[in-house]
Amino acid sequence: MTMWTAILIAAVACVALKLAGYLTPAEWLERERPARITDLLTVALLAALVAVQTVGSGMAVELDARLPAVAVAGVLLWLRASFLVVVLAAAVVAAALRAVGWAA
Repeated sequence: MTMWTAILIAAVACVALKLAGYLTPAEWLERERPARITDLLTVALLAALVAVQTVGSGMAVELDARLPAVAVAGVLLWLRASFLVVVLAAAVVAAALRAVGWAA
């Protein structure tokens, strides 16, 4: 199988999946269980993305200044701080740790 064959198969699969979404009856999606699953799936995917971007570096796990910065952001979000305060505090923590040489 060449690369172009794989790309074409993936493109057809994406179009078919999108078409299946359009053809799904609205009343199926408005039921309680599918709505709950889609809400939780969104949160789970976002949490996984944050985790991978925080400790991932290529194919390796790297613990650096990002981990404490995300922890500070998580605590501030739990305390219901504004988003701007959360972002600035996380940036300050990461910058301070990098300035003292704790992490690259």
